[in-house]
Amino acid sequence: MLDNTELSETYARDGFAFPIRVMSAERAAEYRALLEQAEAMAADDPEGVSYFREFANLSLGFVGDIIRDPAVTDPVSALLGEDLIVMACNFFIKEAQSTAYVSWHQDLHYWGLEGNDEVTAWIALSPATRESGCMRFVPGSHLESVAHVDTFAEDNLLTRGQEIAVEVDEEDAVAVELQPGEMSLHHGRLFHASDPNRSDDRRIGLAVRYVPTRMRQMEGGGLCATLARGEDRFGHFTLVESGTGLLAPEDMARHREVRDRRRAVLYRET
Repeated sequence: MLDNTELSETYARDGFAFPIRVMSAERAAEYRALLEQAEAMAADDPEGVSYFREFANLSLGFVGDIIRDPAVTDPVSALLGEDLIVMACNFFIKEAQSTAYVSWHQDLHYWGLEGNDEVTAWIALSPATRESGCMRFVPGSHLESVAHVDTFAEDNLLTRGQEIAVEVDEEDAVAVELQPGEMSLHHGRLFHASDPNRSDDRRIGLAVRYVPTRMRQMEGGGLCATLARGEDRFGHFTLVESGTGLLAPEDMARHREVRDRRRAVLYRET
């Protein structure tokens, strides 16, 4: 386990750090079971996928617990400061033997934020290995910003099938292998991607997007976020609370409103 100094130095140099143990494998299995229970509940809902892919903490109460867990927020706070909000929270799920993938991209290219102070905590609820399509990072790539193109490719798990418009040397990439209950942290400008899942198990990861409360939305505006740690002295985002259970009816209307606001930003150029 890296101490705060080692974490900060590694992150500043490479743009990422891993593995960081944030919960036991048994707890990760419990959370996976809750997720899969909720998936079964939403199986016949045409909007069901959005409950897990967009602002999952608003529809799933246990995700709200995860994003505030000090085991998760302590390392993030060492990088961003004490006052943290979650501006997005979503599951990236690749079914066993599926063709789903994530193209090389930089998250912050599309989010319309002022500044680059964003950390994504990616928490494994099932094994993330080379075989199952773990993430791959290019060390040091967070120090540059490059052009992107939208592909809207069918098997791409990204909202727009976004892809960086420069060649990536695959030999430079680091495979981010994680066991259930482990976490990686990466910068919003880092080049990252992942391959299809060729294993016989689902690859399940929860991506939590943390920014300091001082951060502002420069494009789109009116976005919601959830306070994860400390306090918000700025009010740049409309704060919303996490959900109370599994797809509780009282949480769903709020989820749709928050989701649609964010979609307006992510798709603003299309």
